[in-house]
Parts: sequence; structure tokens; C-alpha cells
Amino acid sequence: MIAAAKQLLRPARYAGAALAARTRVALGLARQDAAPVQFVIEEQDWAIRRVGTGVRDGIERNHPGQVALALNAASATHRVVHHGSQYAWVAWAPYLSRSNRYAISFFHGKPEDGPDIARHIEQFLASVPRLDRIVASNSLLMERLLGWGVPAAKLVQIPIGTDTTLFQPPDAAARRQARQRFGVPDGHIAIGSFQKDGVGWGDGMEAKPIKGPDIFVDAVARIARHHPVFVLLTGPARGYVKNALEKRGIPFRHDYLDYADLAAAYHALDLYLVTSREEGGPMALMESMASHVPVVSTPVGMAPDLIEDGVTGWLAAIDAEAIAQAALGALARPEPETVLIAARAKVLCCDWQVVADSHWTQVYQPLLKGL
Repeated sequence: MIAAAKQLLRPARYAGAALAARTRVALGLARQDAAPVQFVIEEQDWAIRRVGTGVRDGIERNHPGQVALALNAASATHRVVHHGSQYAWVAWAPYLSRSNRYAISFFHGKPEDGPDIARHIEQFLASVPRLDRIVASNSLLMERLLGWGVPAAKLVQIPIGTDTTLFQPPDAAARRQARQRFGVPDGHIAIGSFQKDGVGWGDGMEAKPIKGPDIFVDAVARIARHHPVFVLLTGPARGYVKNALEKRGIPFRHDYLDYADLAAAYHALDLYLVTSREEGGPMALMESMASHVPVVSTPVGMAPDLIEDGVTGWLAAIDAEAIAQAALGALARPEPETVLIAARAKVLCCDWQVVADSHWTQVYQPLLKGL
């Protein structure tokens, strides 16, 4: 998410009005002046764009024409402008009209993540007086932002959403078909990792430490001492993980899938691992829970809000051995369906319609009244 956001940080890229117009048409984005709320997304079809689309579509059902997607808000005036990334907001803020009311989504980031992030956090905190609402996806972020001195009146906690209609539990036939489609060998435990965890949008041979790909590979290797495992990967920039799995002799498959095809990928899984050191969600956490895939996660992002250990999933320390032990416990659970049913019930609070309605009532309506 960070690498993609940084590509958006160059206002000169959108300097030409004709280029901006062509880009919006190519991406199917509404005109910037077509709605009172502008949600600024990324060009890449990844988390920030999906959040914007989920929020826009949910609000459109009950409040047509009120929210439009845009790649930038340079020409917007007298609007509510919601930047889907705090990184884009920091870069664009000096160029934006003071006639607008501004909101941002803050997904993750702390000074300990590295010098670049530390500088960004400093710039972000300096920009807080211009912001009217800051949407945090989880309790950990709320506590962090309050600790940094962000006024409580500007903070709203709204989870990252998921499509609980698309991500559904499979029946036996769908599960069998999915495992055949993705080549899961008979008798193997299929472990999923569907997040981007390499730097940039190329091969991703350089790992993004905050995503914990090194921990993932080490944990999978420890699980493989007890069960034959098969790793299913999706998403871009997975070169580091693929190379590390090959070196350890762990079989895997990597597919680039359309978003709708992700549902079938979850149906092939026995377990999903979130091994990150820092997160906003991740989206795969909610997608797994909705799809009846047991999740073992480090205590990052939304995991502590959604996972009650041993009840709706499993929490483990940011450590490969701890994750492997939790995974072995998850695989040996005595009543396999109980956790899955509880997890889906828990994650329904993250359905896109619920999330969109929360944005409308807690963010956009109050700010529209002030225009």
C-alpha cells in the first residue's frame, strides 16, 4: 500500500487537465464536480482503491450521486474530500483548496517502521489542523493517534470492509473444485498468503519487513515438520516469498487473480496466516473469516478487534515459532466448524454496506453540513 501511495505523491503527474480527464475516463471515475463527496483513490487496483469503491458503492445504494471516485482533488472546491491514504493527503495538502472539508483514512504506520515513515508521520501530524475527520480502521490505531496528540473529536473508528456476499463458505463440491483448480496435492495442508509483501510493483524480490514475509516462510517451514504443506499465493510482488519457499523445498503456486476469483482461492485453503509486523486490516483477514478459513494472525491491525483467541481465530506473537504452534493448534481443533461459524458471525460487522453507512453518518453527513 505504501509503495503504491508514494506513486500518487507526485502532483506534477496530474498537472495536465487533459491527462487527468483521460485518466478518469479510462478508469471509469466520475467527474470530480459530479458529487459533493470526492473519495481520492489509487490508480492501482489494490487496497486503497478497493476501500474507496466499497464505500462509494455502499453509499450509492441509499444516497445516489453523493460520492464520486477521483485520482486527485486538485480542482475540487466546496466539497468533502476524503483521501484514502494519509500518504497522498500529506503530498497534496499544500495544493488543495481551503474551501473543502477534508477527511483521510489512516491505515497503518509508526515511526519505528523506518526513517521514511517517521518523517511522514511528522508531516502528517503537522497537517492535522487542516483535517476534519481521520478514519482509523482499528483500536490499536485509535490509541496510537490519540497518543500522538490527535484530537479525539477528529477521530472515527470504522473497520476496513469486505464483501460478505462474494466471500462465502464453500460447500463440499466448491471446495473440491477449488483445490483441483489451484493444484493442491491430496493430503496436503493448503496455507494461504494473498497480500503484497514485496517492495514496488515488479517481481518483489526485496521484502517489505512490515508485512513479515520472512516470518511467514519460517512459520510455514516449521508447520511442514508436522504436516505436508502447500502454499497458495496471490497478488503482485511475491518474489521474495517464492524464492524463499523454493530454497526450503516447500511446494507452492502463485496466481494473479481478478478480485472476484479470490473467493475460489479461499475455498482451497485449510489455513490463512497473517504474519505482519504492522497492518491496517489486512483485507485478507476479513475475507478469510467470511469464507470459513481459519486464521492465525499476529496482534496487528484489526486482528485484535475481530479475533478472540481460540473462538474466532488465533492470535500469536510476532514470532515464527509462536505462529507455527498456534497454526498446529488450529489444525488440530476438536470441533472444526465451531470457530469458522463464530468467525463469520463476527466479521459481518465489516460488510461493505455497514462500513459505507458508517462513513456516511459519521464522516460525510457531518462535514457536508458545514459546507
